[in-house]
Amino acid sequence: MKTILAIETSCDETAVAIVNEQKIYSSVVASQIDLHKRYGGVVPEEASRQHLLTINPCIEEAMEAAKLTWNHIDGIAATVAPGLVGALMVGETAAKTLAMIHQKPFLGIHHLEGHIYATYLSQPHWQTPFLCLLVSGGHTSLIHVKDCGVYQQLGNTRDDAAGEAFDKVARLLNLGYPGGPIIDKLALQGNPKRFNLPEGKVSLPQGGYHPYDFSFSGLKTAVLRLVEKLKKEHKESLPVADLAASFQATVARSLTKKTTACALDHKLTHIAVGGGVAANSGLRNHLQQAAKEHNLTVHFPPLKLCTDNAAMIACAACDHLERGHISSWNLGVQSRLSITDVMTLY
Repeated sequence: MKTILAIETSCDETAVAIVNEQKIYSSVVASQIDLHKRYGGVVPEEASRQHLLTINPCIEEAMEAAKLTWNHIDGIAATVAPGLVGALMVGETAAKTLAMIHQKPFLGIHHLEGHIYATYLSQPHWQTPFLCLLVSGGHTSLIHVKDCGVYQQLGNTRDDAAGEAFDKVARLLNLGYPGGPIIDKLALQGNPKRFNLPEGKVSLPQGGYHPYDFSFSGLKTAVLRLVEKLKKEHKESLPVADLAASFQATVARSLTKKTTACALDHKLTHIAVGGGVAANSGLRNHLQQAAKEHNLTVHFPPLKLCTDNAAMIACAACDHLERGHISSWNLGVQSRLSITDVMTLY
């Protein structure tokens, strides 16, 4: 069983973790939410600078918390794709430097593969094949997980990712950033049936609709039009809680319907959910109920493993290193890379 120190800097969290297979020795996450809140979203240059400031303290804290020496570490990993290029470069450079100094193998990890492996950290006996619904600020995908590094993408978003839609609607409602947790909290106080909003369908050239692809841009526009209409009709304050609840319920229904259909069509009885939106209570309730109705097993990681963290990156690296997968020193970072191209990193 390999012990990996991993670094995750794909966006606005500086994270370092040490993991042995599925056992987490330490996991440190330095969030930049307060830094980017004033802008209403992540500013890439600011994110990169902040990673530079916090990366070394995070590494030191992770090593101290794990109570391990470098002799206990079998490999060094870092997220190399996809993500913000400048941010990724900070993590990759730090990981390569540590690997060279301590003469350890280096592994470049795909960020989405990390979210898939978050399931194994809380369900060590989870086995392939299974369907993974990956929902975050930048990605909404349905992935057939066949084995380590062997993935088939069955569904994808054609425009806004689910998390991105939450942020944009939160901005429309003047709720602040990030939008997901704020809308989730407000939705608990609102009526999800008050406003009828479109779930969003992706048309096929030959007619009909794509069964598993997602679209949230139309939903965002529908909320915008509804807000404009309500402001004209009512001079008083907007029914923000009802708007949040109706929007969240629509997103949850869309994700649930397509995920359930995809699992049933491909005879996959187990569903794992990963990414920041996996923490959303509306999605958890809808998908768990649907899974029960269709005799499917669904697993949501603990909340701390839904958002970006380095423990999931380390877990993926453990499996790759066990199989002899090692990255080249010449490996660079990439802003985009399909999950189906994971093995090009080794």
